[in-house]
Amino acid sequence: MRVLFIGNSHTFYNDMPHLFAQICREKGRDVEVTMLTHGGKGWDFHVEEPEVRFNIFYGGYDAVVLQHTAHPMGDPEVMNRCGRTLIEWVRQAGARPILYMTWTARADGEAAQAGMSGAYRRLQQETGCEMAPVGENWWKYHREHPDEEMYAEDGEHASLTGSRLAAATIAEVYLGGLRD
Repeated sequence: MRVLFIGNSHTFYNDMPHLFAQICREKGRDVEVTMLTHGGKGWDFHVEEPEVRFNIFYGGYDAVVLQHTAHPMGDPEVMNRCGRTLIEWVRQAGARPILYMTWTARADGEAAQAGMSGAYRRLQQETGCEMAPVGENWWKYHREHPDEEMYAEDGEHASLTGSRLAAATIAEVYLGGLRD
């Protein structure tokens, strides 16, 4: 099985796709991962990058995990329009698009998560694609384990614990949608 991750530093921090592959292997699924990530960039950047379209169409991926810019998210209309383009490309290539909902910065707190979650949930509802609700799981985990540090020192990126939570959330969605 092959999975492509498209995103930015919230994808590549702590080599999160590798953590995802480890979880899948532990659950009996051998997964090969590839990343197309650029720090601070969103889907508008990725739609314009020829390597992204080429990889989606010719990489032979079973799924493509899509993560938009997070801090700040930027214009929701741009996110929606470019997300739809990427989702359509993924479907045309015969793969499963999976939205990777990110988390809010520590300074913004849990209350700001509703805005970020809403943007991803609207796109999910409009397109019918799958979503890994990492941001929502992030704050649930934080409430249940307040002594666990979820953030890296910058207060935006994930600590190793946060990256493991992201990988586990994405793996749950990915593995849940597989047919034997």
